[in-house]
Amino acid sequence: MESGISQAFQEELTCSICLGCLSDPITISCGHSFCRACLCLSWEDLQVPVHCPTCRHPSQQDFRTNVVLKKLVHIARQNILMKYLNSEENKCVTHKEIKRIFCEENRVLLCQLCSDSQEHKGHRHCPIEAAAEGQMERFLNQMASLWEKLQENQENLKAENRMTTQWSDYVTLRKEMIRKEYRKLHPIHYEEEKQHIEYMENEGQTRLEKLRKSEALMVQKRSQLIEMYRELMTMSQQPYVVLLQDLEDMFRRSESVQLCMPQPMKPELSALPITGLIERSKYFQVYISFGKAILPPDRMTLFDAVRRFNCRPHQEETSVKSSQHYFAARGSQSFTTGKYYWELNLTKSFEWALGVFQDDLQQNELERVFLLLCAKQGNQYSLLTTCPESQHFIEKPVGRVGVLLDCDGGYVNFLDVAKSSLIYSYPPGIFNYPVRPFFSFGCTCS
Repeated sequence: MESGISQAFQEELTCSICLGCLSDPITISCGHSFCRACLCLSWEDLQVPVHCPTCRHPSQQDFRTNVVLKKLVHIARQNILMKYLNSEENKCVTHKEIKRIFCEENRVLLCQLCSDSQEHKGHRHCPIEAAAEGQMERFLNQMASLWEKLQENQENLKAENRMTTQWSDYVTLRKEMIRKEYRKLHPIHYEEEKQHIEYMENEGQTRLEKLRKSEALMVQKRSQLIEMYRELMTMSQQPYVVLLQDLEDMFRRSESVQLCMPQPMKPELSALPITGLIERSKYFQVYISFGKAILPPDRMTLFDAVRRFNCRPHQEETSVKSSQHYFAARGSQSFTTGKYYWELNLTKSFEWALGVFQDDLQQNELERVFLLLCAKQGNQYSLLTTCPESQHFIEKPVGRVGVLLDCDGGYVNFLDVAKSSLIYSYPPGIFNYPVRPFFSFGCTCS
């Protein structure tokens, strides 16, 4: 009877994936339990919704350690360990006593007399049961750290995959935009346009090759992390007495593989000059009078939108510091017909937004707002335009930015004044209603 109960108890503590004793057991919504590591690896490449490996019932990926089951597993492991400790095999050859002490320096089991000997008395000792539990926790912590790095790498790989596609699309879009801008010049600078496009194509291809190399490094890192994770997982399922071996080399390799994680690239095209771009725009230069209002941090929806647009799951969002103040202003007049050009000096602004919006737009509405935004994310800056939200992989302008508004054509251009370069041009006909200039910026106050 006792043997039958023991067998049934052992079966309940067995993972149906690895067929070994449960390690850091988790129970999913259908009631089945698995090793955390086994289930994580089993679901790693599956699309949501995932299914239970045993009954195929749909399940959520949000799960926690089954504390009760973990205690039962611990009791079972300790029972196996105690049987070994009380066996003849565990008796000291020299003193014929049971070895119940663990030497942390030499990683060997000792009897009391060996522990008090000259060879070991200066070393750190502890009960074997405590040493086994500590080693098990070390395995679980190392595996948790590896899994976190694996997920971070996976998110970075997805981001790099998206960036590769976005980059190719952006270079194509920008080439067409630059061609259209050159067609507006009189006379048309055919040779400069050709050189401009060729330089952009070569630069775009070079960046694309680096992106693909970065992807390959992330794929390689993923394989290394999974291999190390599997090795730790296999070892963690061994009896406690096995875990007390000298496994420092395994832990060192685990820590080493987590170093030098490949990071996503942020490629940019050079801001190349277009002859006559600024001079031609200045024919329509006007003075814009802006009012100014201080915005509280909870109203920084524009810049927060940019940060959320670029923020990956494992990346912390940049928060607004108390020493940072934001200002927003709308132009004193609206425009219905004609062309208008104005410049703003953004040298002292760490984040800014400028452009135009529909004149009778209600507060907090972001539709029919045509802006170029620059937002800080960590140590990097991102450029984005609204309506629709689009990221731009071009050098961040330093100094003055020009805005060319064509009401009749229904579009607006943004220019890097210092480099006489086009940042972005909205397509013609994007609006057909009165618009008003807008400007917002953030600065650090001492």
